[in-house]
Amino acid sequence: MIIRPTTEVDLERVVAVTVDEPVGWIEADRYVDELGQGMYRPEWTWIAEEDDRVVARALWWGQASSTHPIALDCLHVDGSVTDPSALATALLSAGLGAFASRGASRLPLYNLTLRPDWRSDPAAAGALAWRRTAALAAGLTDEVERLRLEWRPEAGVPRSRGRLTFTQATDEEFLEVFRRIAEGSLDGETRRNLAIRGPEATAREEMDFYLSCPGKRDWWRLARTPEGEIAGLAVPSATPYNRNVGYLGVVPEFRGRGYVDDVLAEITRVQAESGAELITATTDTGNAPMAAAFARAGYRTTEIRMIYSAPVS
Repeated sequence: MIIRPTTEVDLERVVAVTVDEPVGWIEADRYVDELGQGMYRPEWTWIAEEDDRVVARALWWGQASSTHPIALDCLHVDGSVTDPSALATALLSAGLGAFASRGASRLPLYNLTLRPDWRSDPAAAGALAWRRTAALAAGLTDEVERLRLEWRPEAGVPRSRGRLTFTQATDEEFLEVFRRIAEGSLDGETRRNLAIRGPEATAREEMDFYLSCPGKRDWWRLARTPEGEIAGLAVPSATPYNRNVGYLGVVPEFRGRGYVDDVLAEITRVQAESGAELITATTDTGNAPMAAAFARAGYRTTEIRMIYSAPVS
């Protein structure tokens, strides 16, 4: 068994791999298209081969401008392999070790996509089980379950109650509100970062991430009460594929008043009025208030994402 990154001559064998399990995976056309854009790369694509046959494949993804990959999009082991979790662990460990040796300051996470009803499907539960074992064994021990939601025009733009006004602001003002919103957050990653890095570093990391996204900085707004007090912020954003909700939040002293609905309505309105036919969003399954706000605004759950990442240090 040989485990290695691919080269350009491996392309035909890489794209010939198909996944017949009920999990999200990357099809050949998408891989080839995004390979051309630099979002997949031969050195980020790892395979295990035996007798010149690809028996396992891991596809790591990054933005076209990324120096290191951001996420593992697809992990597959051929059904002929007796112990898929063991081979997947070896494949993940080899790839993650190589990225770390090349200077990646944070290891890419593993983003595993499932149908919303996966728990009632033995095939889906089984497909998750060996992948989860491999992710944990390879050091991606922080596990979060997230809802992936979608809004489409037929759902209608949620009505604003007019209780907040939305204004532009400086980076410094936004950074302060990012910091305030992190306090008491129900988001799993935010809570982990707060515990390890503190509020200032957590806020800076959140803000820097959204500044790096394809969305425009001038879409961002602070939410203010009629008295001019800051209630929260709205950060409509985008991925390389579509518009998304990005980031929203309400500062601690104004939580519990339903302002999250007003902020989400503003983000949805901005995206819809610019012509978005699809707006995506994610939230942890443990963040019940946010999930309920999305439901009220007409967003429906389309996927479950199990996310495995290395502990923040």
